[in-house]
Amino acid sequence: MIAPDTHLQIGSLLFEGLDQIDLTGPFEVLSRLPNATYRLYGKTTAPIRDVKGLQLVPDATLADAPPLDVLHVPGGFGQEALMEDEEVLDWIRRQAGGAQSVFSVCTGALLCGAAGLLKGRRATTHWASFHLLPFFGAIPVNERVIVDGNWVFAAGVTAGIDGALRLAAELRGEDVAKSIQLYMAYAPEPPFDSGTPESAPPAILQQSRQAVAGITAQREATARRVGARLGIAVA
Repeated sequence: MIAPDTHLQIGSLLFEGLDQIDLTGPFEVLSRLPNATYRLYGKTTAPIRDVKGLQLVPDATLADAPPLDVLHVPGGFGQEALMEDEEVLDWIRRQAGGAQSVFSVCTGALLCGAAGLLKGRRATTHWASFHLLPFFGAIPVNERVIVDGNWVFAAGVTAGIDGALRLAAELRGEDVAKSIQLYMAYAPEPPFDSGTPESAPPAILQQSRQAVAGITAQREATARRVGARLGIAVA
């Protein structure tokens, strides 16, 4: 836990085609931390749209971001366009190097991997991209939230809320995290047991895999290139 009188600079990477709940789920939690400032940073300050068209606006550019205490890297289909973008990858490396905590949600893990930051780390990501983690030298762990040192990894999409609550407890203590959870009335009772590949009906899983087959194949091709650049051999 970080001393309550220590002000926290929290920042999220914002990019075209991210999945908004990878961003807004954690924002709902982390923006409520006491004695903290939360800002969004993009390559420019122009508005972006998430994968379904929701418009979001960065507070500042990557170049204008201060050294962050907490770096949050969301995912989404737009992650693929940044996998070999050295401006973004260098920013992630620099910010992660000085941060107290790094928080990856969904396929944000692939961006962290492309930046060369996952070698030897236990990590998770969205189920459709989970098999790509070894290309970045990560140790895949099929759990909703993984804590590895000062890194927190959340699996797909809504897992970002769970990961953010875990991170909130690490930063400001469990009582603060529990109070935020209560304010949010976060007590999920999903109407269906279909939220993981293990619990979803086989036909639904197959349909869902087919729906993301194109982006998954593209991600795998990129992951192989990046892995080769990082000197990581995967059978």
